[in-house]
Amino acid sequence: MGAGIFDSHCHYDDHAFDKDRDELLKSLFAGGVGYLMHACTDERSARYGIEAAKKYENYYTSVGFHPECCDDTPDDFISILRSLLGESEKIRAIGEIGLDYHYEGYDRERQMYIFEQQVMLANEVSLPVIVHSRNATEDTMEILRRHKPKGVMHCFSGSAETAKEVTALGMYIGFTGVLTFKKSKKAKKACAAAGLDRLLLETDCPYMAPEPFRGQRSDSSMIEKTAAAAAEILGLTTQQVIDKTNENARILFGIGVKD
Repeated sequence: MGAGIFDSHCHYDDHAFDKDRDELLKSLFAGGVGYLMHACTDERSARYGIEAAKKYENYYTSVGFHPECCDDTPDDFISILRSLLGESEKIRAIGEIGLDYHYEGYDRERQMYIFEQQVMLANEVSLPVIVHSRNATEDTMEILRRHKPKGVMHCFSGSAETAKEVTALGMYIGFTGVLTFKKSKKAKKACAAAGLDRLLLETDCPYMAPEPFRGQRSDSSMIEKTAAAAAEILGLTTQQVIDKTNENARILFGIGVKD
C-alpha cells in the first residue's frame, strides 16, 4: 500500500463544489487521497484554505494573489499576506502567484510587480512558491532566475527546454490531466525532461480533468489517471509515480519530513 495521492494544486473553494464539498472531501480522504494543497488566489480564497486546513488533518494551504486578480489586488497586499501567515502553521506556500498574459488588456508591469514582491516575501519567510505562468514564460523565468525561490511551476505548459531550466533552478514541475490527452506531445516531452525527482501531480480542480473524464468536474481521485500517463512516459508503475510525487510534494511543502 502506497502513501496515497498528493494533489499539489486544488481549488475546492470553487463554486463547482458548493453542493457537495464536505461530502466529497471526506470521501477523498477516506479513499486513495493522502494530502491536498489548496492553491489560494486572493484573500477570500486564503481564508477558505485556512479554515479547511483546520477541519481536515491532511489539508494544507497557501496564501497569495493570483495574476488574474491583479486589478483587484490591494496595494497593501504584502501586509495582508504577512498577517495571514500568522494565522496557521498549515500555510506551506506562497501562491498561486505569477504572470498571465492570455487575455487582452492585461497590465504587464503591475503583474510583474505583484509577482516579484510575493516571490521576495516567500524567500524572506522560507516558503516555496506556487507559480502560475501562461503566455509569459520569458518574464516568469527572468524573475525566477533573479530570486531563485523554492517552489513549483504548476500546470506546466512550457517546452522541454524550459522544464530543464526550471528543474535546474531546483524547482518542481506540476502536471495536470492534460498529460493524458492524446495531443499533449509537448507536455509529455516536458514530463520526460523534468524526470521523476522533480515531478508533482495536481488536478487544478475543478478544471483539467484527465481522460476519460475530460470536460467533467475534476477532483483529486482522478490523479491516478495522470499518474498512469506519467508512468508510461517514465517507464515506471503508476504506484511508483504516486508514491514518489507524494514524497516530492511533502519535501517541497515541509510536511512530515525530517530536515
